[in-house]
Order: sequence, then C-alpha cells, then structure tokens
Amino acid sequence: MTDLRIGRSAERGLSQPHSPNPRASKQIPDLVYSLAALAVLALLWTVGTESNLISSSYLPSPRALGTEFLQLLKKGYQGVPLSTHIGVSLFRTLTGFFAGVLLGVPLGLLTGYSRPIGAMFSPIMAFVRPIPPIAFIPMAVLYFGLGELGKVVLIFFTAFNYVHVNAHSGAANIPIAYKRAAESLGLTPRQTFVRVILPGSIPQIFTGLKVAMALSWAVVVAAELTGAQAGLGYMISDAALLFRIPVVFIGIALIGLIGLILNLALNYLEHKIVHWKGR
Repeated sequence: MTDLRIGRSAERGLSQPHSPNPRASKQIPDLVYSLAALAVLALLWTVGTESNLISSSYLPSPRALGTEFLQLLKKGYQGVPLSTHIGVSLFRTLTGFFAGVLLGVPLGLLTGYSRPIGAMFSPIMAFVRPIPPIAFIPMAVLYFGLGELGKVVLIFFTAFNYVHVNAHSGAANIPIAYKRAAESLGLTPRQTFVRVILPGSIPQIFTGLKVAMALSWAVVVAAELTGAQAGLGYMISDAALLFRIPVVFIGIALIGLIGLILNLALNYLEHKIVHWKGR
C-alpha cells in the first residue's frame, strides 16, 4: 500500500508541469523599449521622407537635418554662431528663473506658514496666476523696451508664479502632528519654521522648480519673438519667415534637448538633497 501511494505521488509529480521561477526569468529593461520605439520612429521617418511619401517642404529627412546642423555649427545663423544663440537663450532663461526662485520660494513659504501673510497675498496671487505669461509681452516691451530686461522680467514672472504656489502648498500642507510635536518640544515659531516647515516643504519646492524651469525655457521662445537678434526663439521665428524648415526643426530639437538636460540636472539635485523621498 505504501509503495502504491509513492507511485501515485511520483506520477502526479511527473504529470504536473514545473512552474517557472519568476526570479530566473530576466525582465527586459525599460531602456530597451524606449530605444526600440525611437528606432522604429526614426525608421518610419527616414523611409517616409527618402521615398518622397512625405514632402521635404513639410518634414525634412534626417539626412537633410544632419547636413543643415553641420552647416549651422560651421557658419552659424545670420552671422551669429549657434553656440551664441544657445548661450543667449540660456542666459535669459536662467537669469529670470533664479530671480523668480529667490523671491518666490521665501514668499511662498511665508504665505503658507503664516495665516495673516497668506491672507494678504492670496487674493493677489489668485488674480495674477491664471494670466498667461505671453499676455504680458506688450507690457514688458512698453515698460522695459526691446532689450534684455523685458525678456528676463517675463521669464521671472513665469518662474515666480510656479515656485511660489508650490512652496506655499508645501508649507501649508505640513501635517498638523508635526507642528504639535514641535510645540510640545518647546520650539519657537522661528525654530519650527527652520526645522519642520522648511525641510517638509522641500519636495514640493522641487516640484515647483521643475515645472518653473520647463515653462521658463518654453517662454523664452515667445520672449525672443519681439526685438531679439539672437537666441533659439529668434532663430526659429526668422527661419520660419524665410521658409528654412530644417533650421526650424533643429531649433525645436535643441530646445527639447536642452530642456531635458535642465530637467535631469534638477532631478539629480533633488536626489542629492531630498534623499529620503519615497523611503
């Protein structure tokens, strides 16, 4: 009887398929899928433009863009080196961005932490925040002229709006338990702000920094449409008027690439400073 049971158990073991070990099966990294998608897109783009299925007047081929990009590196655009166009746009963006951060973050923390200060500024910010930054271009030209200051002020307004609202939200949404714990430990309001409110608001502040950086870099294109003689926005708008479509695509690609680099830099900084996030 015992031998019969052992035989049946052995038959069941042989008849049941072995379940695969999830640890043994290797997962394909997400980077492989991303590169594969980009490769398929590049292939479709190349085939569509080289076979004249898509007119080069609307979508230049990768080969044509590569040739035009080399020409821009050698000769620049309208007598100005490509590096200068990039540098001018970066200078305008970063100057306005850092000015907006220096004012927007402290003010946002104060309005979020102090109820009276928040009550003073909330109606003003609620009125100004929905207005698109490009709506202020005529006023920037009127008050500051066609020079650099008007463009920097426009970018400053964009950055200030978004860093302020996120800093305010971070300070206002600190859990009440943290504040009560600070009070029970005998911390003064200043100590509570420095040791509780400020560290707890940093993740939300970085969210505002990344949104403000992306929008500031986008707004610089609109700012350079008026009275600019250099910059990526100027290059794109001027090339569009002259129907130099490859230059337009290259300018757009450079804006996207530089914006990605700026975002990665902020992500790296956030990872180093807010090392406890998600843990």
